[in-house]
Amino acid sequence: MERTVITNFLEAHGFYRDLDLSALAQSVRNDMIARFLGKKSDQDMICTFIDPSSIEISEKSVIVIDAGGTNFRSSLVTFSKDGSYSVSGFEKTKMPGVEKELSKKEFFDAISANISRFKDTASEICFCFSYAMTITEEKDGVLISFAKEVKAPEVVGCHIGAELKKSLKENGWTKIPEVILLNDTASALLAGSGSKKYSSFIGFILGTGLNAAYLQPANKEYELKKQIVVCESAKFSGFKNSDFDIFLDEKSVKPGSAPFEKLCSGAYVGPLALETLQFAAKEKIFSEEFSDAVLNRKSLTLIEVSGFLENSNPEKCEFSDLFDSDGATDADLKNIFEIFDALVNRMAQLSAVIIAACLVQCEEGKNSSNPVFVSCNGSSFFKSYRVYERTKQYLDEILEKLPQKIYYELSSEEADITRGTAMAAFV
Repeated sequence: MERTVITNFLEAHGFYRDLDLSALAQSVRNDMIARFLGKKSDQDMICTFIDPSSIEISEKSVIVIDAGGTNFRSSLVTFSKDGSYSVSGFEKTKMPGVEKELSKKEFFDAISANISRFKDTASEICFCFSYAMTITEEKDGVLISFAKEVKAPEVVGCHIGAELKKSLKENGWTKIPEVILLNDTASALLAGSGSKKYSSFIGFILGTGLNAAYLQPANKEYELKKQIVVCESAKFSGFKNSDFDIFLDEKSVKPGSAPFEKLCSGAYVGPLALETLQFAAKEKIFSEEFSDAVLNRKSLTLIEVSGFLENSNPEKCEFSDLFDSDGATDADLKNIFEIFDALVNRMAQLSAVIIAACLVQCEEGKNSSNPVFVSCNGSSFFKSYRVYERTKQYLDEILEKLPQKIYYELSSEEADITRGTAMAAFV
């Protein structure tokens, strides 16, 4: 790689563009295995007790709830025998507990009210619940914590499915559905399942946050049956952070939490890019007038970073206000591009690392006619500058170094979380 002013600047602050991705993928996998062996590990490796291998689609209607962040989505998904499906009654509202604090009863009654239009229409509710929880063998979920926007402290520690069924009964439902809890990564995985072509499945999400799930084969040593395991990849800490990463983490709402996510997810790459630019401005890498503009800027998003990379002409990019001073020289623009490109490229590198660790852990994909299907979701993955194509490139480089070839197929469009969530009704 040609050495430039930016190369020297990045490396001086511990940011290296040439990473040993194979070693990092092995480190991620070692951390995954450690959890199963009862040793200290970062990733939670949440068992779901869901095995999609034997899914057979039949005619059925399923109530689907998708709750995460501040949004609450609900719909009725109806499947035909051939696997086709339709969605009806879709509605998007605010997550209960966002506008005001709710008691446990108020919280579950609000959910009951939100899906009351589907009363007695289905025998299952498949609930994609994207908050920290553990899954029980009954496929219920025990809430560990909400995102900071949701204010319902009495719900923490509750069995979400059992409490919802209780509320439905109290609110006049005579046909109480079974409630199956899963998170969005498991839903993404299930969205790609159902085809006999594939030997195994992975769900990968790079959006506002980062996570992965994979199909863990039965393992006597781990005392596990075959099932989807949700990794909580965001928590992996085995990566040496740059000064920029450390500085951003210290300013975050929860310093020290989700360290891997803060390196590459949509919520953080924009702010990280601004921190990096401001480091460079203070070290006089940019022209004086442009440095002042950079230091006065208050925010930056991944959409803006990616927009600049797609079209580095400041007159056309999405954050041209950064150049209102007209102080950016051609050298400044080239240096910005190089910094942004390095940050976005790392998104692809770390995505490849997580997927590679899951591919090896699946223990499948040994035959080209039965690859592992990697079902992906998240606008940061699909819409950020060259992240999708670079992820595949880096993933191939990692897999080429393995003693046995692994065949896989990476989805080229976002997984349908609604369909994937509904698929849990057939497991």
